[in-house]
Amino acid sequence: MNKPNSQPLSLRVPEPSGRPGDPTDFSHLKLDEAGAVDRPEVSTAPYDMRDHAFRLVRVLDDQGQAVGPWNPRLDAETLKKGLKAMILTRAFDDRMHRAHRQGKTSFYMKCTGEEAIAVAQGMILSREDMGFPTYRQQGLLIARGYPLATMMNQIYSNAEDPIKGRQLPIMYSAKDFGFFTISGNLGTQVPQAVGWAMASAYKGDDKIAITWIGDGATAEGDFHNALTFAAVYRAPVILNIVNNQWAISSFQGIAGGLETTFASKAIGYGLPALRVDGNDFLAVWAATQWAEERARTNQGATVIELFTYRGAPHSTSDDPSRYRPGDEHEKWPLGDPVMRLKQHLIAIGEWSDEAQAEAEADAVAQVRAAGKESEAIGTLGQSRPSVKEMFNEVFATEDWRIAEQRGEVGV
Repeated sequence: MNKPNSQPLSLRVPEPSGRPGDPTDFSHLKLDEAGAVDRPEVSTAPYDMRDHAFRLVRVLDDQGQAVGPWNPRLDAETLKKGLKAMILTRAFDDRMHRAHRQGKTSFYMKCTGEEAIAVAQGMILSREDMGFPTYRQQGLLIARGYPLATMMNQIYSNAEDPIKGRQLPIMYSAKDFGFFTISGNLGTQVPQAVGWAMASAYKGDDKIAITWIGDGATAEGDFHNALTFAAVYRAPVILNIVNNQWAISSFQGIAGGLETTFASKAIGYGLPALRVDGNDFLAVWAATQWAEERARTNQGATVIELFTYRGAPHSTSDDPSRYRPGDEHEKWPLGDPVMRLKQHLIAIGEWSDEAQAEAEADAVAQVRAAGKESEAIGTLGQSRPSVKEMFNEVFATEDWRIAEQRGEVGV
């Protein structure tokens, strides 16, 4: 029996600020001005820097000038290298997305709008440090000079696929480039990164780990288990949350993004947190540098929320026009990471529109040449790794069932 005057209960289902046909509205975002957030000492206790989980570290202002205490004061050559790597990543994405439409691969995922994250962090850390990425950190490999043709071979699952057909397209693996195998099970890379970092410290090594997770996957238990271990054991690891606003069709509010910031999830675990403009190459660099110093000096893990926007579809299986306003990416208040770094280099007299056009043309030429090399080996279905590869490197000592299965297929 209901109590007198009682109200019926209702369930709140979060909704984004706009759906297809609605005007784009980002007025609800609270964004600090460039240079407004203080830079705490690396040794600052997490409790004493709790507000950094709710602020937004920014370096580049609207005029392309680097301002404030987080300015890493990078030299022009480093900035140009970063810009060219981002341009090359975007050109690679564009060609591979077209390759899917041409039936050359079964699947692809772009990182449009998020290039500054993987490129900056890939440039800062050593190849000997281990990255545990998601499927939008292709810029990590590209910034470190991983062969584009080899990436394409894996995407096409051809005879020269370095993973021998054992992974989905875009799930690269390159130990020599500090790139741990991508997992399609979302969230699993975070406890793996923490465990790797703990092992490094246990052995008395000097290598740290870095990992990335999307805003949606922070709702997975693996994420929270990893934060417990990272905090308790002071694991030397950088824990990135890439808040790009959208999963394949649900917005970040479904994972709790309307209740608080994703960076603030670190507070309950006693970990330091930074919330950073993910479209600002200099801010990403500076925050990662801060977290790296903390990890290398045995002060433990740092959680970084990289606030950005997924400009492209979630994957080639996605149509974002069905769930969000079509012009959201163009109106994202933090702009485009490539154009912002270009603007900064021009503002300091180290770049020009002509240099940008030349870099873009060079990137297209590099990708085209890699495409010819890879496609000469074969695209999806034209060539494939040998069948015998599926039995290799499964067990350290071959199991009798493997031997039996080899015989069944004649290898």
